[in-house]
Amino acid sequence: MSTRKRPLVVLTRKLPDPVETRMRELFDARLNIDDHPMTEGDLAAALREADVLVPTITDKIDAALLQQAGPQLKLIANFGNGVDRIDVAAAAARGITVTNTPNVLTEDTADMTMALILAVPRRLAEGANVLPDGPKWSGWSPTWMLGRRIGGKRLGIVGMGRIGAAVARRAKAFGLSIHYHNRHRAAAQLEDELEATYWESLDQMLARMDIISVNCPSTPATFHLLSARRLALMQPSATIVNTARGDIIDEDALIKLLADNKLAGAGLDVFTNEPAVNPKLVKLAAKGKVVLLPHMSSATIEGRIDMGEKVIVNIRAFIDGHRPPDRVLPNKV
Repeated sequence: MSTRKRPLVVLTRKLPDPVETRMRELFDARLNIDDHPMTEGDLAAALREADVLVPTITDKIDAALLQQAGPQLKLIANFGNGVDRIDVAAAAARGITVTNTPNVLTEDTADMTMALILAVPRRLAEGANVLPDGPKWSGWSPTWMLGRRIGGKRLGIVGMGRIGAAVARRAKAFGLSIHYHNRHRAAAQLEDELEATYWESLDQMLARMDIISVNCPSTPATFHLLSARRLALMQPSATIVNTARGDIIDEDALIKLLADNKLAGAGLDVFTNEPAVNPKLVKLAAKGKVVLLPHMSSATIEGRIDMGEKVIVNIRAFIDGHRPPDRVLPNKV
């Protein structure tokens, strides 16, 4: 660490006011008042100066950028659970510790996942736009705006971690039958609670489900896990929801299946090239084939404050010479 009385902590984005205020009380915190996304040059400058960098999940901190870090930088305290855009191994090689904020947004993300599970087959986005867009509604009709019933359908969860399990609990309450695929089978107690069916073969599960929910982390092993070949296994009447990371699904293949009516619909909160969204997806949304959200599944005031508090705990533990509770190790990325 530097010889400053208080460590210089650089925030790459604006955080909730209570979090920033507490950081100013504890550290020499440099805030991003206007919330502008930092360029690669901005990040490099911050790495040269900061004792602690507080990036977010949109900041790419790769090995080349880390080469520009000053010797005083010893901690990258990520504001977010995902560290797929931080080269953790390269940071460790330079003696830089990386932390994240796990287990904070489980319930918020599960809530939004369930909202999309409901929104796609019940055509909620289409219905919500009817009245604001003008006088297109002539009144109730027995055959207008028909969707699909939720109860009794099979939900296949890809990734039965904390978020996947939270989604399953909500879905079970709506009468959905729970199925899941995971690298490792869940505990028997959880399976019993959810009355869940485990599928060792993702291919086999995809071919049999009415709804697929993607809830696994983004890693090299899960890049395009839902490939063109696997997406083609799904039933034409099936829908897919993704609140995890955009690159887990082959987006181009998904678009083609939706456009060709080989999938009934999709609900997406994440995209391959965020913040850019494929124009073809936007056109499909206008046709009611897909519901698009701007990466807001974790966007609650309570959740963001909880994340900030975890960042502060990690920084204080590190400064005090203790191992931060949410340290990320290279072999766990």
